[in-house]
Amino acid sequence: MAEEVDILETENVAAEDDEVITRVYEIGYHIIPTVKEEDLEKTVNDVRSVIEKSNGSFIAEGAPSLTRLSYSMKTRGGAGDRKVEYDRAYFGWIKFEANVSTASALRDSLKVNPNFLRILIWKTVREDTRAKMKAPTLREVKRGDTIKTTRVRTPEEQAPVSEVDLEKALEEITKE
Repeated sequence: MAEEVDILETENVAAEDDEVITRVYEIGYHIIPTVKEEDLEKTVNDVRSVIEKSNGSFIAEGAPSLTRLSYSMKTRGGAGDRKVEYDRAYFGWIKFEANVSTASALRDSLKVNPNFLRILIWKTVREDTRAKMKAPTLREVKRGDTIKTTRVRTPEEQAPVSEVDLEKALEEITKE
C-alpha cells in the first residue's frame, strides 16, 4: 500500500528556517447540507478567521452553493455519533496567500469542525486559472432551408490538396 504524503507537512519541515515562506493556496470545501442557508456565512467565516488571524490575504472566493455530489459520502454526526450519508453539499472555495503554518492550521481546525464534510487545500498560482467558457454558436435554420448532406468522394476525386488551398479553407472555417 502506498504511503500518503501530506504536502503541508513537508512544507512545514522546509519552513522551519528563520524566514517566513508565503505561498498562494486554494481551499475547496463541502459543507454538510443540514446547515441552514442563513448560517452558511457564519460557517465560511470560520475559514476566513483562521486565515485572517495569521495575516493571510484573500485573492478570490467562490460563495458556497448547494450541489449534488458525484457519490454519497459518510461522516460522523448527529445523535450518538453515528455515521450519516450525504448525497448533496454546499461547495465553495477561497484562494488566499499565507505562510505555510497558516495552511496547516486551517486544515487542522476544519478537520474537527462537524459542519465540513470535506476540505482540500493545495498550492496554486495567483493568476486566474479557471477555464473561460465560450458559448457555442448555433446556426439558425429557417423552415424552408434544407440541410445539405455530404456525399462520399471517390478515390479519383480525392486529389492531394495544396498548402494554399488548405490555408484558405482553414481561414474560412475559423472566421467568426
